[in-house]
Amino acid sequence: MTSSAAAALLAGNRVELAGYRAQHVLWSVAGGVGTITLNRPERKNPLTFESYAELRDLFRQLAYATDVHAVVIQGAGENFCSGGDVHDIIAPLIDLPMPELLLFTRMTGDLVKAMRHCPQPVIAAVDGVCAGAGAILAMASDLRLGTARSKLAFLFTRVGLAGCDMGACSILPRIIGQGRASELLFTGRSASGEEAQAWGFYNRLCEPDSVRDEAARLAADLVAGPTFAHGITKKMLHQEWNMGIDEAIEAEAQAQAICMSTRDFERAYRAFAAKSRPVFEGD
Repeated sequence: MTSSAAAALLAGNRVELAGYRAQHVLWSVAGGVGTITLNRPERKNPLTFESYAELRDLFRQLAYATDVHAVVIQGAGENFCSGGDVHDIIAPLIDLPMPELLLFTRMTGDLVKAMRHCPQPVIAAVDGVCAGAGAILAMASDLRLGTARSKLAFLFTRVGLAGCDMGACSILPRIIGQGRASELLFTGRSASGEEAQAWGFYNRLCEPDSVRDEAARLAADLVAGPTFAHGITKKMLHQEWNMGIDEAIEAEAQAQAICMSTRDFERAYRAFAAKSRPVFEGD
């Protein structure tokens, strides 16, 4: 394969998502930040079969996006997300045979996989209700900003299901600890904003009228940094869950060597030598 053919092949895998037109959520791109807004405020922004699938496909495309370097996910109105829509999802599921139920649960799990595997840091701006699958979306994000009035609840046992939904039994204990995760997943009770922050679920609490703006500013700060290296950091944070210490140290040695070959690394050095602030470009 010639270098020009290889370049054309790689170019064909790159996408720009500023022009993407979402049908079941709101999507916008500005300054390298992609913003997802769950937009059913009259019902506390529940998810449907269609919005699950659209979010899964959008996060998969983000792995190839050239114009998005951080993502904010938020809810419209005064709530984040109330989980799966009772009428649009739970009612139809009652009548499905097990093989089709498994198709659904695998699809919802694929959304979390796509969130974890996209290279962009994902920031959840959480206000009000953050329950069920909504709590999972926040959990699967890399950073979480909450409010004092936010109510975090993994409600699955309340509807006769196990707490092990969409990776909760794997991811949540790593964020807040095994005992605290066990309590929330067994009881389905809600945790206040202050409690969830004290447990380490939220990185910080914000005022309700500023949580979205603070998430946007945090995303912009990340976009201004070495975005290729941020993608490596996210990859290693996820990948090292399954490694021993020796394997993790070796993997990080390889990852850091890759980052040292980027022009952003050189830019940082030259800016330091010139006593100026580096301008990173993500390559």
